[in-house]
Amino acid sequence: MRALIQRVMKASVTVNKKIVSSIDAGLLIFLGIKNDDSTKDVEYLVKKIINLRIFANETSDNFETSLIESKKEILIVSQFTLYGETKKGRRPSFIESAKADYALTMYEEFINELIKTDLKIQTGIFGAKMYVKIINDGPVTLMLDSRL
Repeated sequence: MRALIQRVMKASVTVNKKIVSSIDAGLLIFLGIKNDDSTKDVEYLVKKIINLRIFANETSDNFETSLIESKKEILIVSQFTLYGETKKGRRPSFIESAKADYALTMYEEFINELIKTDLKIQTGIFGAKMYVKIINDGPVTLMLDSRL
């Protein structure tokens, strides 16, 4: 399982010209699900994401506080292209990306695990063509992988 996380000042998701979710300061999480991901991968990434010290505190602009400590917001967007393979040819291959039904199950499990944190959580619409608007803070963008 992969999560591309971006520290944002604001982020929103639009589907069919309608904003379906938005957050203020917090994390935008693009979540990629591999065909053999499990609950273990979900638990690892959630724990890593909520405890990763990437926010400033009142006295320093350095990476001092975590998502859980700062009580920031979360926007989760499914992103099968995080497993796109581009080594051969000119068109990406998505052979390692989970099939839609399994990916949806794991995506929902990831969301449900984050809900347990009592943080404010918004999501995109799984499988929809989404337009994501981001004001990246920093910019800070990190790739997390449950297998590395």
